[in-house]
Amino acid sequence: MTQKFSLVAMARQQLDRATESSGGHAAGTIVGGHERVLRQTLMAFTKGAEQSEHQANGEATVYVLSGRVRIIAGDDSWEVMTGDLLVVPDARHRLEALEDSAILLTVAMPR
Repeated sequence: MTQKFSLVAMARQQLDRATESSGGHAAGTIVGGHERVLRQTLMAFTKGAEQSEHQANGEATVYVLSGRVRIIAGDDSWEVMTGDLLVVPDARHRLEALEDSAILLTVAMPR
C-alpha cells in the first residue's frame, strides 16, 4: 500500500513534543521498524538537547528538515543544517542540537 506523508507537518508535531519533553527530544518511526530492512524515523530536538553516544546498527543517513545539529564521532564532527544530508559514520557517535531541529534518520539494517 502506498502512503504519503508531510514531513514538514510531522516535524512540527515532533518539535512540539520535544518542547514538552523533559529531555528536549521526541521521535517517531515513519516507515519500517525493527523487523524491516529500511527504517525511517523523524526526530526532533530543542536547542541544547543531545542524543547520547551510540553505534549505528546499519548504514544510516541524517537529513536535516529544519534547524542545525552537530554530529560528533571521536575527534571528528560535522555541522549539518536545513537541507543537508550526512552519511552517518560507521563509528560511535552522538548528536547535539545547535538550535531547535528536526531530522529524518534513515537506517538500512543488515539482514
